[in-house]
Amino acid sequence: MPSMLDAVVVGAGPNGLTAAVELARRGFSVAVFEAKDTIGGGARTQELTLPGFRHDPCSAVHPLGIGSPAFRAMPLDRYGLEWLHAPLPMAHPFDDGTAAVLSRSVAETAASFGPRDAGAYRRLVAPFAGRWDTLARDFMSLPLTALPRDPVTLARFGLAGLPPSTWLMRRFRDDRARALFAGLVAHVIAPLDGLATGAIGLVFALAAHANGWPLPRGGSQAVSDALAGLLRDHGGAIHTEYEVKRLDDLPPARAYVFDTSPTALARIAGLGGYYDGYRYGASVFKIDYALDGPVPWTAEEPRRAGTVQIGPGSRDIATALRGVSRGTAPEAPFLITAQPSVADPGRAPAGKHVFWAYGHVPNGWQGDLTDAIERQIERFAPGFRDLVLARATAGPPQLAAHNANYIGGDIACGAATGLQLLLRPRLTPFPYSTPHPAVFLCSSATPPGPGVHGMSGHNAAKAVWRHLRRTAR
Repeated sequence: MPSMLDAVVVGAGPNGLTAAVELARRGFSVAVFEAKDTIGGGARTQELTLPGFRHDPCSAVHPLGIGSPAFRAMPLDRYGLEWLHAPLPMAHPFDDGTAAVLSRSVAETAASFGPRDAGAYRRLVAPFAGRWDTLARDFMSLPLTALPRDPVTLARFGLAGLPPSTWLMRRFRDDRARALFAGLVAHVIAPLDGLATGAIGLVFALAAHANGWPLPRGGSQAVSDALAGLLRDHGGAIHTEYEVKRLDDLPPARAYVFDTSPTALARIAGLGGYYDGYRYGASVFKIDYALDGPVPWTAEEPRRAGTVQIGPGSRDIATALRGVSRGTAPEAPFLITAQPSVADPGRAPAGKHVFWAYGHVPNGWQGDLTDAIERQIERFAPGFRDLVLARATAGPPQLAAHNANYIGGDIACGAATGLQLLLRPRLTPFPYSTPHPAVFLCSSATPPGPGVHGMSGHNAAKAVWRHLRRTAR
């Protein structure tokens, strides 16, 4: 290790690794320090239940990963990253035994909503058809400081997405479309009537039509491992089992980049109450299952989907989210479930399956949502419990212990509500900088926010290399 590094990165999650790769590819000397014994942050894969069953403790399906401008500019396929697609990106079953779907095909998606809303959905997404690449670069780039490449499309996206999702859902006459769209918004655990929540649902829908909702072969660890391999080939170093409590614990460097919560950064860098106004949001209660066979969904479409939303109706979803925001765990939670072995049978022994589900709960909640979650699953997949070989449960305390960025179990590293959805972690055009001129933040507490896409790290790296160029001069 040189006596003075150009950059030190704290935290080996997808954003920290992306920032490190971006800097190393430009010739800067970089070292990453990770407190855990393995890299990955929110993109890890482990045998949580039984031998041979490979689970993702956090994220599993990556609609923003495959379409990430940062990842697409890197040769990650040379380092083992292979995206796999289930026949359907997502399905949303109803009590009558049918389901709406989010398909790669706009026409198939629209048809699943029924004749009264098919045209409304086609009109909603038509202005953005074939424009994902430029649109993604625009809304996932540096806020306020990057000129849009396609300002007209971005403006149309803003007009549709900046109002609350409840406004956007008024386009639909029946609840099939409203329920599926409400479920898309709920992926960031945001109340449906919040600012810019329409944009959340629209982004997830457009991502499916452009690139699908894939998962990496072998599990989410493949994303982290590919980034690490690319970093090492560009001369970067990774040190695990290295907990950082203060800046003095790190080697001398011209820049320090933190893939941590704002709370941890302020503590380590001695920034006092600089981030005291930053709010953490609700958490989840997650169950990873080893199953003796596929989930016995009543409807046919969920059997082919990588992700299944369980609401079922828009009012049910709104009620669950509203209760969580008020500090109450719902009796009938809205569930996001993933069945990776539909697309990647190698994740489990022959004939077996891995499956996970989570419901939203208040930040720091210490209860057990297992029975409520399984009642909801049984409602749409009778006999599910009979297939359970083993389960691993994780509520907010366990999630926070697994990943220090999940304050109170908040897997989004900050509430995705109000202005904080758009401007995080503070109201500033320079969200990656801090009062310390050599210290930067690159976690999902910065724009564009949560998800395995690396764009927070990519954007932060731009701020860092501008700093490095200035100090070199």
